[in-house]
Amino acid sequence: MKRGRFITLEGMDGAGKTTHLEWLQARLQDRGILLTVTREPGGTALGESLRELLLHGKESRQPETEALLMFAARHEHIARVIGPALAAGRWVLCDRFTDATYAYQAGGSGMDWARIGELERWVQGDLQPDLTFYFDLAPEVGRARTRQVRAPDRFEREQLGFYERVRAAYLRRAQEHPQRIWVIDAARTIPEIQVDLDKILLTI
Repeated sequence: MKRGRFITLEGMDGAGKTTHLEWLQARLQDRGILLTVTREPGGTALGESLRELLLHGKESRQPETEALLMFAARHEHIARVIGPALAAGRWVLCDRFTDATYAYQAGGSGMDWARIGELERWVQGDLQPDLTFYFDLAPEVGRARTRQVRAPDRFEREQLGFYERVRAAYLRRAQEHPQRIWVIDAARTIPEIQVDLDKILLTI
């Protein structure tokens, strides 16, 4: 059976990931593609528990601790959801994956970049997304959008400088993986962005 395709969406809150994920889901299903939609942190019972701890826990943590928790959840996610779906020929559409760990724990919080690479190789082996959409947006714009619709979580309460480092780390990942990561200007209108998404989907 032909392996399914693995597509991830990345970007800071406020960049429109949820809106575009829903559109991509409908677009792929209209093409008759069997699809599994999931998220990180999350995707499994363990992942959802860790999501609550990471996003809403009040106790501060070292970035290394956060990364280890992320990769623990990711290991379960791959073993129980992503891997079986791909092996069965289903496509997987995931809201965030390992690029986010580089962006938030390395870029934002200062963890060693290479150490995350070690965890990535250990947990994922050779598994990488086939395609990643990174929705790029100025941090101050993303923060303003997010605060219009909900109370900020623990990461969203970080200072602007944190998000500037997160953005820089995402752009670094895009430079390191230009065949996989497509940088999408998220400041444009939704229809303009979706025209680009449609064209990019044809490349995989």
